[in-house]
Amino acid sequence: MTKIDDVARLAGVSTATVSRALRGLPTVSAATRRRVLAAAEQLQYAVSPSASRLAGGRTGTVAVVVPRITRWFFGTVVEAVEDSLQQHGYDTLLYNLGGREQTRQRVLRTASLHKRVDAIILVATPLRAADVHALTKLDLPGVTISSGSGVPGWPCVRIDDVAAARTATRHLLDLGHTRIAHISGDPDDELAFTTHLDRRRGYQEALRAAGLRPDPSLDVESRFTIDGGTHATAELLARGEPPTAIFAACDEMAMGAVSALRDAGLRVPQDVSVIGIDDHDLAGVLGLSTIAQPAADQGRLAARILLDPLGAGAADPYPGPVPAPRGAGGDGRTPTSVILPTRLVVRDSTAPPRAH
Repeated sequence: MTKIDDVARLAGVSTATVSRALRGLPTVSAATRRRVLAAAEQLQYAVSPSASRLAGGRTGTVAVVVPRITRWFFGTVVEAVEDSLQQHGYDTLLYNLGGREQTRQRVLRTASLHKRVDAIILVATPLRAADVHALTKLDLPGVTISSGSGVPGWPCVRIDDVAAARTATRHLLDLGHTRIAHISGDPDDELAFTTHLDRRRGYQEALRAAGLRPDPSLDVESRFTIDGGTHATAELLARGEPPTAIFAACDEMAMGAVSALRDAGLRVPQDVSVIGIDDHDLAGVLGLSTIAQPAADQGRLAARILLDPLGAGAADPYPGPVPAPRGAGGDGRTPTSVILPTRLVVRDSTAPPRAH
């Protein structure tokens, strides 16, 4: 049986060069690649993906870490990352933390990733100092997606959550609403990170810019789920006079808000307007106004950024132009951010307030 060593000897190159040439990586010259391909054809060598990777000291695998794979955003991002990496011959090793602290520590702080992967993508995964230290010691390329703590030297792909929330709130203000409630993330929810803080900040900034003072009685915290939106809206209604509009920090919460309002006999948008953030797959079906964020594009762009240090960036998994990055902080350790744009999508769930 012909081995990769046989091809290397016949072509007069190293096994690592044979591996790179047969994988089509751009680090091999055209002449060397032709010589390797000719030797492989002469010896009738069948490429073994695992042998080719190991010859180059690579596993051919990228770790993708998510808090909960069942959430729409995480699932959409992971699918895009996996598809992009597969096009370049890389497998993905998915770590679903599932809200379990023991699993998080095992994945991020132990040797789980050592010699098993070539790179790491963290999807909205909050990190503690011990996690950052352990990941830095691995000395692997990595990218983070969405809000959360960073790892020194790792770029971050995300949206501007403050700006997205400002746009959502400003849409309601432009319609004539002044009594606007906000359903925010629960600070005790391990999935909230800084996203809920940034989106609340954008909501409050838009109100103040319109000359309105944020009313704490119109701000309710809950989980980033449909049930979370339902419970938060029920609490809002129990506090007395209902708002004329609700800005929910994500579409799933907005869907729960719509359900709770209808259960209370209120019409959307005639009595209460509702807007979210995401452009969830069901948002169009339900007629939900939202701030669309490019979830899949965040995954594709993260893959594009990661493939470059892996030497596999010849083809481009991210089709659009890359926005200009925002530079490192004063300490030189803050990862560069690439911020993708969001857009307002107006559907049937928002309208001017009803005249009394």
